[in-house]
Amino acid sequence: MKIVIDDRIPFIRGVFEPYAQVEYLPGASVSASHVRNADALVIRTRTICDRRLLEGSSVRAIATATIGYDHIDTLWCEKAGIAWSNAPGCNSGSVCQYITRCIIAIAEKHSLSLEKMTLAIVGAGNVGGKVAAAARALGMRVLINDPPRAEKEGPSGFSSLQQIMEEADIISLHVPLTKSGEYATFHLFGEERLNSLRARQWLINSSRGSVVDNAALKEVLKAHRIAGAVLDVWENEPRIDTELMGLLEIATPHIAGYSTDGKANGTKAAVRFIASQLCLPLTQWTPGALPLPDGVQLGAVADTVDASGKSSRQILAEALKASYDIEADSASLKANPASFELLRGNYPVRREPFGSAAGHIWEEICQKQR
Repeated sequence: MKIVIDDRIPFIRGVFEPYAQVEYLPGASVSASHVRNADALVIRTRTICDRRLLEGSSVRAIATATIGYDHIDTLWCEKAGIAWSNAPGCNSGSVCQYITRCIIAIAEKHSLSLEKMTLAIVGAGNVGGKVAAAARALGMRVLINDPPRAEKEGPSGFSSLQQIMEEADIISLHVPLTKSGEYATFHLFGEERLNSLRARQWLINSSRGSVVDNAALKEVLKAHRIAGAVLDVWENEPRIDTELMGLLEIATPHIAGYSTDGKANGTKAAVRFIASQLCLPLTQWTPGALPLPDGVQLGAVADTVDASGKSSRQILAEALKASYDIEADSASLKANPASFELLRGNYPVRREPFGSAAGHIWEEICQKQR
């Protein structure tokens, strides 16, 4: 039995070795010759699993340790009898940490009051639901746009794109990338919609690069038609538009979901799926104790915050600031955009808030679905 694994997936080395021959490869380098005699693949977004890679192979199961799965040709795989799985919600807490930290950074730098601001969330899945809960915990008004859910569940609690374009101060995108159908998201924020934004508004995209027309966004920013933008995902990444990067408030190399907690969740889901498909005794496997950032002691990510006499809103804001230096991530990419993949592959340990008062608040947020 042979399993091919992306060599950047954490906590997985040694897990399958007692039961299979394991080959670790850079995700973008996995080729048809590598998988020809493989029984399973454990991948990330850099491995395109389609007919060109898989036809004629012995692959019978693919697990991507990511939320997104547009790098897998699911229809072809299903016709070929190849089982596949993604890891829905695995890093939703991590992306929520990223977005709320962005919001706090923007508010502090530009002297904005979160209590007077409206956040619009486009796409209320695992990530969007948690972002909504965190924003409300920070005192923001929240609008939610999710047409597929509104159609299924009824319009109550949902807002139209037109409403959020008119009322939101910050718009955060959390949709999958789809290119066809009634609710296609490719260039959802294209030239026309970007140009209809107002000068006070901010746009954050941590979903998929092509949900936003990057060329059009660059022109909008150059013309100062909006307050600013944040991108963690890009069209044509890792070959990103450096002129656009220079215009952004925060620019990061597709690491919003890269907290150590989120990575561990993705690996756990992938291992358990492959184990179930190959009948291996790992269907209840979980990573061991997770590492801490350099110089941090157990509980200190949250315990650096003195909760005495402070509101839950203050505790949450301080815990997010203590746990994640988003400006450092942005500065690293802006200093060397050619290092996009290197920064992703060597991303340092980032933990979500845990322990004491802040950890309890964060746990409550991460249990919310909308």
